[in-house]
Formats: sequence, structure tokens, C-alpha cells
Amino acid sequence: MAFHLTGGEAADCKAYDALIVLPERTPDALLADKGYDADTIRADLARRNIEPVIPGRSNRRVQIDHDRTLYKQRNRIERMFGHLKINRAIATRYDQLASSFLGMVHLATARYWLKFVHAA
Repeated sequence: MAFHLTGGEAADCKAYDALIVLPERTPDALLADKGYDADTIRADLARRNIEPVIPGRSNRRVQIDHDRTLYKQRNRIERMFGHLKINRAIATRYDQLASSFLGMVHLATARYWLKFVHAA
């Protein structure tokens, strides 16, 4: 999983260029919501041999199929963000600097991950 902070009102698809270069290894698929449904993003993913698991927007003239089973796995990511927002500093964004906020996200993620490592 990769994190990239954007402005609060920025469209999701504007962060694509910054996000796609973050992983250390090339992913097999990109699980994203309808905010990433753009022909340029799909063309770039095809060029990189990454499967787009993105449902098409409702106003698309030609509907594009996606792997619904794999898309359901995106729910795990959404639940993880829900757990992260339990931390008050993340939910209310007390930090003024993006680097401080991202550091807090990393700390909260590590704390969340440690629960599972300790349980195992």
C-alpha cells in the first residue's frame, strides 16, 4: 500500500501520477474507485501491464467490465482507513504540515499492524 497526500478538495485521479511511481515493485492490479475511471489512466496501466480493477462511471457510454471479486478486496483497504481514523489526530488532522500528518499516519498504521503481529 502506498500513501500520497493531496489537497482535501482535489479530485482522486489527479494523484494517480504520484501514486503509480511510489511502490517498490510493480503491482499486478490497481484497485480503485470510480474516481480513477479515466481513459488516460487505463491506457497508462495497460502500458505498465497492470490490471485496472476500476468500475466504470455511470455516464460512460461503453461500460467497461472489471473483476468484481478482486474489487471486493478493496473493502479491506477502506476498513483499514476506518480503523486509522479512530486516532483523533488523523480524523481531525491537527497537524499543520503534510509531513507531520503523514508521519502520524505511518505511526497509526504501524500500531494497527502490530496488533495482528502480536496476535499471530
